[in-house]
Amino acid sequence: MYPTGFERTSPATGAAGRLRAAAIRAWLAARIDGQRGHLFPWAAVAFGAGVGTYFALPGEPDAPAWAALALTALAALAAAWRAGPVQPLALALALFCAGLLVAGARTHLVAAPVLEFRYFGPVEGRIVKIDRSASDKTRLTLDRVVLEDLAPDRTPDRVRVTLHGDQSYLTPAPGLRIAVTAHLSPPRWPVEPGGFDFRRHAWFQGLGAVGYTRTPALALAPPPSGATLWVERLRMRASAAVQAALPGQAGAVAAAVTTGDRSGISLETTEALRAANLSHLLAISGLHMGLLAGFVYAAARTAAATVPPLVLRYPVHKVAAALALFAGAAYLALSGGNVATERAFVMVAVLLTAVMLDRRAFTLRSVALAALIVLAHRPEALTGPGFQMSFAATTALVAVFGALRDKPLPRWVRWAIAIGLSSLVAGMATAPYAAAHFGRVPHYGLIANILSVPVMGAVVMPGAVVAAVLTPVGLGWIGLWIMAPGLNWILAIAQWVAGWDGAVGHVVAPGPWVLPLLTSGGLILTLWQGWGRVAGLIPLSLAALLWAGAERPLILVSETGGLLGVMGQEGRVLSKPRGEGFVADAWLEADGDGAAQAEAAARAPVLAAGLRLAHETGRGAGQRAITACATSDIVITSARVAAPPGGACQFFDRARLETEGPLALWRHSGAPWEIVTARARSGTRPWAR
Repeated sequence: MYPTGFERTSPATGAAGRLRAAAIRAWLAARIDGQRGHLFPWAAVAFGAGVGTYFALPGEPDAPAWAALALTALAALAAAWRAGPVQPLALALALFCAGLLVAGARTHLVAAPVLEFRYFGPVEGRIVKIDRSASDKTRLTLDRVVLEDLAPDRTPDRVRVTLHGDQSYLTPAPGLRIAVTAHLSPPRWPVEPGGFDFRRHAWFQGLGAVGYTRTPALALAPPPSGATLWVERLRMRASAAVQAALPGQAGAVAAAVTTGDRSGISLETTEALRAANLSHLLAISGLHMGLLAGFVYAAARTAAATVPPLVLRYPVHKVAAALALFAGAAYLALSGGNVATERAFVMVAVLLTAVMLDRRAFTLRSVALAALIVLAHRPEALTGPGFQMSFAATTALVAVFGALRDKPLPRWVRWAIAIGLSSLVAGMATAPYAAAHFGRVPHYGLIANILSVPVMGAVVMPGAVVAAVLTPVGLGWIGLWIMAPGLNWILAIAQWVAGWDGAVGHVVAPGPWVLPLLTSGGLILTLWQGWGRVAGLIPLSLAALLWAGAERPLILVSETGGLLGVMGQEGRVLSKPRGEGFVADAWLEADGDGAAQAEAAARAPVLAAGLRLAHETGRGAGQRAITACATSDIVITSARVAAPPGGACQFFDRARLETEGPLALWRHSGAPWEIVTARARSGTRPWAR
């Protein structure tokens, strides 16, 4: 007899089970064996999945969780020593855990003080970066910050101040120490729950406060003459020299593509480039780094080919690759070394190193290695559009051109295909990410890129190299003279295409699962060998369905309580035509709505069915809000006022909104109204406290 619930397994049943297990192991081994030689790119996928999982967690893991994760990684590595079908899976698990661990370590290593309150008063600091804000104003990032009556251990390491008003008293320069009376606050919440998390972005940038000033900023001490910030000073001097020699927007764009300084580019030019899908030409990224390195490599090999004994005796292609690598490193330093440029340099360095080691450069292995290096160095880059679009384009291009590598085609046909197909493939690969992050679809971007990118490669970047080489002897103007026609052509194409009817379309922001599903589907289609790759169509289809059915909150409330948006038949109706323009534009963009704030505010008012909501702003708003609580379910006010006793309504004043973040109100299929705060959506993470 056996205890209740237990049965003795017969020998036949046990044998059948063992046979099934053996069959499963054989099937798994056959599938993995079919991928042998193509598994390395999946290492980057596993590591990136770990990084992405870390940033998607609702809360920060505690010490026991980190310890368990480390032990799991070690156990997976131990299992990977055994040969057989389990080895790749064990390595994938170890890399997944490593991605989580590296992202967590990076988060805590960059931890720095964050301002805990709104501050108004004197701010002293040293300028380390100069750029422009979304409102086209000069913006300064300061380090070595001093705030009045604030202890050093509570003072942010870096603050960012936008300059308004008359600033003719100051000529900003890296290393210059300034004093200014400014309004500062902690980095702001997302403009809506689940939106772009500026607090997380600022955390990894080391920004502990952001703000503005309307009073003149004054210089306290000149930049030091030593090596401190010498690269930044050189960069700004080079930018000023370029814009002096090549005036107008062509010079401003030349400065952007050579030094990374975009401060001279007007808002009109920026909008035209965005509408034509040419704004990527401003960012020093993979395109610029690849064109620069490719030109230097080709020029060095061509020069060596004119000396036959040199070609016969020495591996000149390796020397050319080393020179191109040095040029790329110099470009990285001169451009300011931002995340996008670092990523581009890593990718180019991997390719050039492959050339020097007699390895095939343009393979998915090289792309995967570059991704691993970038993510190990800056795991937070995974969540940004730069990383996603760059590696999506590179992976797609390498896969497509790798498939066409051995096709017998005439050279002129190859060139024609390279120009058109590269723009098409890169555009298709990056379009979903651009639409998801920016809410825009440049309908004629392919045409603009086909007309502009070849000019960028054949005229602008070679001219930039010539300018860099000849500048030390005072002849840099020759390179700028070469660049000018190409830059003017690109700007003319941008203005022309941006002016076409329907140049820009708008799409609703996708839900949180869309991009992960889209990415996984694309990776399966690209990396998997054999007919099994068609399985990638499943997550791609699911992503498309989720995106097509994406819902937006019926009501949104800003962090100040001063702006409210209610979804209506014509689109979102905003509570005011001016003020909090950045928030208003972000809401409408996420709605897939191309209207301006004033247009959205002029729409017919709508009432949220089944919800008594009061929104009080302006003079006397606090008292009106308290009174409205007796007859309303939810009261929102831009005033700072204590909630009335008794809890008759849900009361959100400005102080509570600044603590909990903006609100989103949902209602699904007649269910009760759901209120979601930015704090609840962000979770208990170090950057959201």
